[in-house]
Amino acid sequence: CGGGVGETYGGDGVAARRWERDAGVSGGVVLSAGLGAYLGPVRLVFRTRCISGWSELCNEKKIPCSAVVSLRDALGDPVAIRDWQIAGLPVDNFSTDNGIIVSNARRWPLMIDPQGQATKWIQNMEKGNKLAVIKLSDANFVRTLENAIQFGSPVLLENVGEELDPILEPLLLKLVFRQGGVDYLRLGENIIEYSPEFRFYITTRLRNPHYLPEVAVKVSLLNFMITVEGLQDQLLGIVAAKEKAELEEKKNQLILESAANKKQLKQIEDRILEVLSSSEGNILEDETAIRVLSSSKTLSVEISEKQV
Repeated sequence: CGGGVGETYGGDGVAARRWERDAGVSGGVVLSAGLGAYLGPVRLVFRTRCISGWSELCNEKKIPCSAVVSLRDALGDPVAIRDWQIAGLPVDNFSTDNGIIVSNARRWPLMIDPQGQATKWIQNMEKGNKLAVIKLSDANFVRTLENAIQFGSPVLLENVGEELDPILEPLLLKLVFRQGGVDYLRLGENIIEYSPEFRFYITTRLRNPHYLPEVAVKVSLLNFMITVEGLQDQLLGIVAAKEKAELEEKKNQLILESAANKKQLKQIEDRILEVLSSSEGNILEDETAIRVLSSSKTLSVEISEKQV
């Protein structure tokens, strides 16, 4: 079968690449979780400094960790990031990390957004999902919130201060309970159905808010304020898109192709591992396994050549 099962499985480096990629997954997961949990409110310089220090601690404790830790590599979806940037998310790495935290964090995001970048991004991203934009000063904000929770529509709560309305606490803590096979949430004096499709975003225009610990632990605090480094990256991205529009279009096409290739490679790797784990006896005598492995190797080589 083309030199034996060893060549079919390992000759094209499928397994080797997977084990090499996953070698530092333990430390990468720890650092990514730490970044999302603790470093959302701080600027890029401090994030980089903290990640560097944590990475050194991982190495001291013999925790496998990649040389370069990137939230984009650990949790980022290139196609989703491209869609976010089209919707108005700034192209710099700092904002991209914030977007990844928004989409992956368990707690609802509270975004420090004095320039309105996050607000613009959320409004464009959720425009087709009947986004409701409310303020705490609105007379009917509770009714709007109840309807969105029940029907699974996204809500953007704008311009909050340093204190949040106590009526939001069950929502922020996600105190959802199940009754009769249906999820419910108590909001104020009302008990309403809770849709798993519901999404909640909060923004503040304050440049340097001081949130008390009892507020900070209920939300995912994120700093979307423009920095010098971020502004440089954004301006560079705008100039490149204007001056070399064809390159920008080609870049988007390559992102889509790369995402499709990575998905296909993942399916191939999983299929190979499934065949090897389910095969009984001598795998060289299993014609089905040999056929699957051979076809997987051919397809894997083709995809790898495209990725180069």
